[in-house]
Amino acid sequence: MSTVNAAKRKSDRLEARIPARQKELLLKAAAIRGQSLTEFVVSSATKAAREVIRESQVLELSERDQRAFAEALMSPLTPSQRLKKAAREYMKQAR
Repeated sequence: MSTVNAAKRKSDRLEARIPARQKELLLKAAAIRGQSLTEFVVSSATKAAREVIRESQVLELSERDQRAFAEALMSPLTPSQRLKKAAREYMKQAR
């Protein structure tokens, strides 16, 4: 990979103004990890972003809810006449 391509991939900038105490904290944490401030901030923000996205896409159920869900899948209820009628009416309107 050429250095030109590598430079193009790193062309987006992200700037933030933060209090000096917060910057000192981030610098200390970056030093502990052996990273530059930029590397630390970017890797930490990326990790947090992945977690937020994962949390929004994963539904976590309690043990009781897991059992209820599995039971519903394994033994589905038959639709009532009222539900069947509503479905027929919906399908008529959808056409």
